Amino acid sequence: MKIMNEFKEFAMRGNVVDMAVGIIIGGAFGKIVSSFINDVIMPPLGFLIGNADFSDLEITLKAGVDGAKPVVLAYGKFVTVVVDFLIVAFAVFLMVRLMNKMKRAEPAPVAVPTEKKCPECQMLVPIEAKRCGHCTATIAS
Repeated sequence: MKIMNEFKEFAMRGNVVDMAVGIIIGGAFGKIVSSFINDVIMPPLGFLIGNADFSDLEITLKAGVDGAKPVVLAYGKFVTVVVDFLIVAFAVFLMVRLMNKMKRAEPAPVAVPTEKKCPECQMLVPIEAKRCGHCTATIAS
């Protein structure tokens, strides 16, 4: 039973719950980003560059013999994945930038005074001072 209590304590720790929520929201956000890329970004981009698909580009290192598969270096798939990554990264950057702009700026904290004026010579002295360092006048609290 002790291990169950330890597990419960571990699972209910704040950062574990926050991480779980982040993973769930991240998965949902990933679907939004994928849809944005596939349904909004890629169609016009494909139209502009003439439906370029690099996934079929490859270099044959060894031809297939007697029904065996050939050994190929499929660099086109790698190029496609890199281009997809760059597009996704840029889309996420734009979304985060937009969300940061929409976020309200927090009001600046009110400054606590650290100095006050001496009633005699009008010079600034520390707020805790009981006597002016300039004219030696007694300062009321």
